[in-house]
Amino acid sequence: MTTRTRSSTLRAPGLDWLLLGAVLALIVLGTLLVWSATSARDALTGGDPAAYLTKELVNVAIGLVLMVMVMATDHRWVRILAPLVYVASVGGLVFVLIAGTTINGSRSWLQLGGLSIQPSEFAKLAVAIGMALFVAERAEGKWRRSIGSVDVIGMLVIAAVPAVLILVQPDLGTMLVLAATVFGVLAIAGAPRRWLAGLFVSGVAAAAVAVSVGVLKDYQVARFMAFTNPELDPRGAGYNVEQARIAVGNGGAFGQGLFDGSQTQSGFVPEQHTDFIFTVAGEELGLLGAGLVIVLLGIVVWRALAIATATDDLFGRVAAAGIACWFGFQAFQNIGMCLGIMPVTGVPLPFVSYGGSSMFAGMLAIGLLQNIHLRSNAAQPTRFLASSQVLVSR
Repeated sequence: MTTRTRSSTLRAPGLDWLLLGAVLALIVLGTLLVWSATSARDALTGGDPAAYLTKELVNVAIGLVLMVMVMATDHRWVRILAPLVYVASVGGLVFVLIAGTTINGSRSWLQLGGLSIQPSEFAKLAVAIGMALFVAERAEGKWRRSIGSVDVIGMLVIAAVPAVLILVQPDLGTMLVLAATVFGVLAIAGAPRRWLAGLFVSGVAAAAVAVSVGVLKDYQVARFMAFTNPELDPRGAGYNVEQARIAVGNGGAFGQGLFDGSQTQSGFVPEQHTDFIFTVAGEELGLLGAGLVIVLLGIVVWRALAIATATDDLFGRVAAAGIACWFGFQAFQNIGMCLGIMPVTGVPLPFVSYGGSSMFAGMLAIGLLQNIHLRSNAAQPTRFLASSQVLVSR
């Protein structure tokens, strides 16, 4: 009787509703901001003010389906499919170099009918789960808390393949996000500090060499120069940052109102529906609206880290931590370049910027986080019930 009573009080594990709520709120805000940033630009919309609203709603619908599919997949299949996801991602990066389309100086896009796909967006998730699977498989059955040099080298090799392909495009923004993700995964997985210090120094040195020997294209170097001195070329490389600052500054505390931002509706900020979407929030929703976007992104990163710390599964822990590093650094980079505290590198704001590839990859990651959360929570009631039955029988 006692056992039955205690069993009936146990509830089935649920989703991380705070994470899901934050993501959905970001999507709603982002969709409205994309609509506002594009509705008055006939050159983009072809005269249909709701053109990008419709496209973004389709992206969101597909993203939600992908999230549910990953969330509902048995955790054993998640690990089985992880290598296939990685191989498919690398294949996409190779194919884009062969048959891709060059946009804004980077050969990063595949045109599939009327759909544009950016394989590098999926590479972020592929690297996170690829590194997680590698370290989990090697650590399985071994009683140790940290990883060794062989593990670190293997994880770096997994990350290096897509990283080199992304650098060849060249897509500097994605490369920076990928580097931050890899560093975070290694740190959380327990890599020796000497490796972390060496990687940091090597990364700084590699960046300096890339600039000096001409690996970066002229426009990328010009962006970095404009970041150090925005007045150097206000009508060229520094134009985006200057206009972004004006737009954010126009918003004040409460904003000029959705669809009423002077900079936004006049089209002064380039790429405002994608890379510079945060400037729409700053101008039209003000400090409160822009602050809300930052808070919601912070909740997403916090919940990803919380899921990572709550699970006993090494694969889930490392994958969740990698996703947190990815979202955290990419959000910082995007918002930072809109505010002028980071160089312009062309990365989208997660769940807010317009774009199918970014939305699909992000929602796949959220589905994986929920999958890890459900699995870790499901194990806890089982262990509790087993211990309760032992106590009652005694």
